[in-house]
Amino acid sequence: MIAGLQDLVAERARVFGLHPSDLFERDLADRLGKPGEVSANGSCRMLKCWDGWAALNLARPDDLDVVPALTDSEGEPWDALGQAAAWEPAMSFRNRAIELQLAVAVIGEARPAQLQPARVDIIPRKVVDMSALWAGPLCASLLAQSGAQVVRIDSVGRPDPTAIASPGLDARLNGLKAVLPLDLREDNGRACLFEHVSQADVLVTSARPAALARLGLKPEHFPDLTWVAITAHGFSGEAAGRIGFGDDCAAAGGLVEWCDGEPRFVGDALADPLTGLEAALAVLSGRRGLVDMAMSGVAAAYAKMAN
Repeated sequence: MIAGLQDLVAERARVFGLHPSDLFERDLADRLGKPGEVSANGSCRMLKCWDGWAALNLARPDDLDVVPALTDSEGEPWDALGQAAAWEPAMSFRNRAIELQLAVAVIGEARPAQLQPARVDIIPRKVVDMSALWAGPLCASLLAQSGAQVVRIDSVGRPDPTAIASPGLDARLNGLKAVLPLDLREDNGRACLFEHVSQADVLVTSARPAALARLGLKPEHFPDLTWVAITAHGFSGEAAGRIGFGDDCAAAGGLVEWCDGEPRFVGDALADPLTGLEAALAVLSGRRGLVDMAMSGVAAAYAKMAN
């Protein structure tokens, strides 16, 4: 683990009475390997480019289908990716992968986010949690532990895969929340969602802006709401639609270890739990309006502070 990271997380998690292991662990021990050139879950790898390093994450089943378009080869995917990356500048490789909607990052490309003080100035009354996977649900869980009423929207049409992939983590993240199944493809489902959001102090999302806009959800429609937007690289600007997951976002922030000049993953999808923690601290410190929590920026902030 990067020098100082455990102590830094322990200091900031103390607000919630938690140990770092309470944030980092999930029930995937039998499916996780030791992080190194390959991430603990096996889906993300470091690739040596002509002038640097990139981390490419093939986390979704369909990602393998587009690899030939990136490599111009039908060979074994990771061998072909290694050969393609070696002859290309890292940013060029990254940009082509982004065009194919792949999760990719150049090591250390992200700018550090500005983190809030680790203290409790305000506890929200009601939180609506529309997020999925790890970071967003962790943020809402920490707010629930702090005393907020949290309503979790369980999308019938697009359920959170965590309940199946990691049921123990799902129970820890969502056990204190009131779960409300809604079909957001239907008018009644969207109307119920809007009713809850209009009554809330805080909304936690992890979808891209375009997907939320299709539901009629835009930050400017809710000026009195604290909207916690957890994304890979940012909710607005050029990065708004960019795909990313915990391991590649950690690499984007430079939250890696170096061994003989080569970057190595540390931990398991570190950008996820770190961002969940920091998003909750931002709310409790009194942040209002749009709270843009980019996982890569949080990872960069931790990398800067921990070394």
